[in-house]
Formats: sequence, structure tokens, C-alpha cells
Amino acid sequence: MRQSSHKYLFLLSYLALSFAATAADPLPVSRPESVGLSPEKLANIEKILRADIEKGRIPGAVVAIARKGRLAYYEAFGYTDKEAGTPMTKDAIFAIASMTKPMVGVAIMQIMEETRLQMSDPASRWFPELGKLPVGVVKNGVMESVPARRQMTVQDLLRHTSGLTYGARGSTAMHKSQPPSSGGAAGQYNAVEFIEALAKSHLLYQPGTTWDYGLSIDVLGMILEKEHNQKLGAILNERIWKPLGMVDTHFLVPAEKVKRYARALKNDPDTGKAQASTDLTRPNKFDCGGGCSASTAGDYIRFGQMLLNRGRLGDARILSSRTVDYMTANHLTRDMANYIADADPTKADYEFGLTMAVRTSAGGPTMMGSPGVFTWSGASGTDFWVDPKEQLVVVFMSAGPGSIRWHYRRLINALVYQSLVD
Repeated sequence: MRQSSHKYLFLLSYLALSFAATAADPLPVSRPESVGLSPEKLANIEKILRADIEKGRIPGAVVAIARKGRLAYYEAFGYTDKEAGTPMTKDAIFAIASMTKPMVGVAIMQIMEETRLQMSDPASRWFPELGKLPVGVVKNGVMESVPARRQMTVQDLLRHTSGLTYGARGSTAMHKSQPPSSGGAAGQYNAVEFIEALAKSHLLYQPGTTWDYGLSIDVLGMILEKEHNQKLGAILNERIWKPLGMVDTHFLVPAEKVKRYARALKNDPDTGKAQASTDLTRPNKFDCGGGCSASTAGDYIRFGQMLLNRGRLGDARILSSRTVDYMTANHLTRDMANYIADADPTKADYEFGLTMAVRTSAGGPTMMGSPGVFTWSGASGTDFWVDPKEQLVVVFMSAGPGSIRWHYRRLINALVYQSLVD
């Protein structure tokens, strides 16, 4: 009887451990070969990343690949903190920088569905001072102000055609008039001061004429805060993170999770110079929608799978299917200048939807993918893309903020597509 009790307790313990392991997986799990991925070819990811980690190219990485709604690859390599010798874990938390933007875009589309805004609404509806921004024009080395032909709209903000830029992306007087970056703005200004700073700036382009990277999504975050009378983090948690089970996505990493926060190498592996790493264990002055959140590969692949599923994951309906189609379609017109390659050379020859780059052809871009792919990346070393044709979602997380991040975006792209066997 006693022996039977021990066996029974062992069985219960085994089942409990098995359930815990399954519950920790962000999506239902399948063997790679059952969803058309080659295990042998996927093994190249580990081989190459481990070799690079040993060479000191990156501190570590987490890679998650889902196909046909099933998690087929989910591995961690290297170190969460190489200086401290802390091994990388699958639940490591990364500064995802501009991968914050698509989540803000989804929240904006939610309130569009609720008819609380329209794509054609001017930003001045919420912030009248932004309706008066002039466009800067340099003549004979001197900046002159010319009136904007029209105001920036919600659609302009979503597709980066507002005329706003990042001050750190250039040396012109117009660049110098705007805050340096999303993180730089959030570290320097509170929400009110940020809008005041923008109101004193000059647009780089006439609204609606040019794609250029900048502070547009931070303004959208402020619009969300106005609409909800809450901080952006609380809004995203209530409307996206909590419904999707994204339990480790935050604007401020909680104290009890700080040990899981991934740190960059002390020095850039290419230049040898000291390498700045975003520290989201300390609060910013506002929740910047353009680039100030942290997440895990597991959390973000759930977000990506929701988009691939056209707005739904499990019982959670985040957006309508047609809204996701609209969001991930190309929103740039032929008469618009497109400088996306200047912001991210791995996105050269992509068009742009609402907060995400969109691929419109099989050939052209320097990386593999199908027409209809949508994607965006983070300056801290993170990347994700969704390929609807291949029913594929890929998330790559690493704390590698230098120019080496371009290399890993191309590398992971090639390693994933070479593993497809059907």
C-alpha cells in the first residue's frame, strides 16, 4: 500500500511538472517536421549563434518560431548578463525598443473600431498646438519656416508620414528642433513637456509626402492616454497584454523580474567603444509608445500569432480580421518619398502599413520572404516578422544594440527560410 502511494505521488508530481512545462510554452507545441520545418536545418541556428557568442559577437539570444499556429522552435543561447555570467533563459526580458510601435498601433486600431477616432482626424484634435507646426526649409544655409499645406493626421502618424523625425537622425536645423529619440524624449520630458517640445519644433517634410522615421508613434501614445485618461502602459496591459497572456511585457521591469533583464555587452564588438544599453529597470518620465517597453520572446510571439490569426488568439479577440488586413496593407502611395532603408537597411524596398513595414513583392528586398510579410525591429537588437503565406511567425531577441543588429536580422531570416521543407 505504501509502495502504491509513493507511485501515485510520483505520478502526480510528474504530471504537475509536465503541465508546468507545457503551461510555460507561449503557444501549442509541435515537432518541427510536423509543421514543415527541418530539425536538421533548424540546428544551424544553435550552431551559428553559439559560435558567435563564443567569439563575443553577442551576449546571447532567444529565438521563437511558430508555424501553422504551433510553436516549433523555442531556444535560448548564451548569457542574459555576460559580465555577471548569468545564463540566458527562454523567459529573459529584453528592451524591445521600436517593437513597441506595433502594439501601440493595435491599440489605436481598437479605438478606431470603436469610432473614437478616424484615420483622417488631425493630431490637433487632441493637441491643438500640433496643428500649427511649420515646415522647415533650408535656403542658403539658413532655415526658413513655411506653412504646412495640411495638418498631420492619425494615418500620417501611423505610417510615419507626419513630417516628424528623430532629432538624432540628422544634423539639420529641423532635426535639432525635435527630441533626439523616443527613449531620449522619455528620459528628458514628462508627457506635457514632450508635446510642448514638439510644438516648438519644425517639421522636416510636408505632412503626407515622405516616409521618415521619428516620433510619430509617441504622439499616438499620447492620444491613447487622452482617450482613456490612463497611462499608456495601463492601456496596453488592459487591452492587449493581459488578454493575450503577455505577462512579462512592461514599460518598467518590476523589481522581482530584474534578474531576467538582458544586458548588452560592455563594448560594441565592431567598434570596441562603450555600448549604451537601454535600462528599463528605471522609470522613464512617460511611457513612450515609440520605443520604451520590454518583453520576452514568448510574449511577443503570442502578439505576432494574434496578428497572423487576423486579430484573434484563443478566446481573445483583439481586433477584427478586416482591421488587421487594413493595418498590414501598404499605406504609402507612389508620389511619396520612402526613406525606410535609411532607418533600417534590412527593410530596403519594403513599403509601409500602419506601424509595420510591409513586403509587396517576392523579389527586390535583400532578405527572403513572401508578398504580404509584415515586420518591424528594435534598435536594442530585436526583430519579428509574420509571413501569412507560410503561416510563419518569428521572434528574435538579443541585447545587441550596435550596427551588428543588421547582420543578425539577415542571418535569422536566412536560417529560418532555409529550414522550410514544404
